[in-house]
Amino acid sequence: MGRIVFFFQEALRALKRNGAPSLAAIVTTVVTVVLLGMLIPIFQTTQAKSEEVRGELNIQTSIYADATKAEIAELGRQLEALPHVASVEFISKAQALEELRDTLGAEKSDELTSALNRNPLPASFRVTPDDAANLAGIRSAIETGEGGSKYFSPIVSDIFDRQQATAEIEEVTGALRVVLTVITALLVLASVMLVGNTIRLSIFTRRREVEVMRLVGATRWFIRWPFMIEGVIVGFAGGALAILVLWIGKVTIVDPLGDTFAFLSAQNNSTLGFPALVAILFAASIVVSTIGSGVTLRRFLKV
Repeated sequence: MGRIVFFFQEALRALKRNGAPSLAAIVTTVVTVVLLGMLIPIFQTTQAKSEEVRGELNIQTSIYADATKAEIAELGRQLEALPHVASVEFISKAQALEELRDTLGAEKSDELTSALNRNPLPASFRVTPDDAANLAGIRSAIETGEGGSKYFSPIVSDIFDRQQATAEIEEVTGALRVVLTVITALLVLASVMLVGNTIRLSIFTRRREVEVMRLVGATRWFIRWPFMIEGVIVGFAGGALAILVLWIGKVTIVDPLGDTFAFLSAQNNSTLGFPALVAILFAASIVVSTIGSGVTLRRFLKV
């Protein structure tokens, strides 16, 4: 017990004596943890939004007006049996017109439909895939007709799936996922290197002290423990300050603007909540600082 107290006293003494390097290490930890704390929710929210957009992509198969109820029911079963189909929804002529009105708005829809004596929109099936990447395969399966037929069912009159929009969304979401992943990886790597280099600078200023302790017979771990405890204190202080900054930003900026900007409110529904994010960042700051102290000290122990 006495040795543990001695190690803590030595670590605190070293932090006071080397104020500038220690402060630099704490500031570096604060900056990197804050950046990670901002980027991780942005990454999660962007991923969730892109998945939400991808989930809204679908194929609609319009049906001839003279199709019987039995034929419509059979077509629904055929569509449900196709590979990679998540759901099939029947859209009646009235529902199609109502959806058009919702899309255009009351004024434009009234202007467009006022001159019509009947509903010109066909009934259809809305086919939602299990993944947007499978839309092309589902369309190909529907277009596989027999005996010269264009579609696999004689009551299907046409298919519309916004192919161009689907391809563009796939391209944009895929590129966004790659870019955010690369940025996150680079930031994590930069964080580790910055903290490690700052701790190395702190240890370098005390290299003579380490060499003298080795020459008088001190063991490696006897020398290493105060430095590692120092790393724990630096990580704890830096992580605590960073979490305080993130919490203030969440309370004063993110939460008040969440009702106005859907992108900001989406982070509240992410799989990684704020308490879990705080715990991960706090633990990471302590672990990185501690490991950085221990690993950096190795070169100075080779006397």
